[in-house]
Amino acid sequence: MPELSATQYEIVYAFLSLTIATMGASAVFFLLGRSQVAPKYRPALLLSGIVVGIACYHYARIFFSWQEAYELVNGAYVASGVPFLDSYRYADWLLTVPLLVAELIAVLALPKGQSRSLIARLAFASVLMIATGYPGEVATDPMTKHIWGWVSTVPFAYILYTLWVELSRAIERQPAAVKSLVSNIRLLLLATWGVYPLAYLASALGIGGGAIAEVTLQVGYSVADITAKAGFGLMIYQIAVTKTAADREGLATAATTGELAPAE
Repeated sequence: MPELSATQYEIVYAFLSLTIATMGASAVFFLLGRSQVAPKYRPALLLSGIVVGIACYHYARIFFSWQEAYELVNGAYVASGVPFLDSYRYADWLLTVPLLVAELIAVLALPKGQSRSLIARLAFASVLMIATGYPGEVATDPMTKHIWGWVSTVPFAYILYTLWVELSRAIERQPAAVKSLVSNIRLLLLATWGVYPLAYLASALGIGGGAIAEVTLQVGYSVADITAKAGFGLMIYQIAVTKTAADREGLATAATTGELAPAE
């Protein structure tokens, strides 16, 4: 672990603490918010709550490990000799990334056959991405970091491309009020997921030296997780609420005109 100034240590400390609070509050919100949407959209919010709940637990472990890994000596924070268990973050991703994919597909309410195939393919790609990214994360040799980084980029790009294509196709099947939300969530995917390789690259290149690279990595991953989990979940919630309202409006119109609503 590189030696950190008091400011550098406290920046990481604050961001880890912020992430814990955000994930915990989001879990409560998503689970309580299930009552505000139609039953067929509730699984998406349940998955959102599980994702941030898992992240809250793992970030608590990362936070306490960060505290134990450093000690204050003469105004600077130096390694205490206790290993910093950043591997909790990869354990978190191994569970939450496939669930993030599943919650998006759940809220779109795609046909069951299509949903199962899509979830299976993207979940496999997610596991492959994380499994190949971890060796590069823990490697000390820059060349090894770069090799594993490029390997893990292949399933990463596949996931983003597949989700972008599927979301583009899904837009036309959505109610008018939902189309802009689904379009926006595509941009959120690119913006938030794009932070992960940038943070990894900063660490691999050692930008600014060991201390700055470490701070950049920890802060970058924390910001990315907040937006990709809590922020993504909020958009899922908004889509579910909007689709619920559109469904109820359709049922009311059908009842008024005497037409039967389409079977769910």
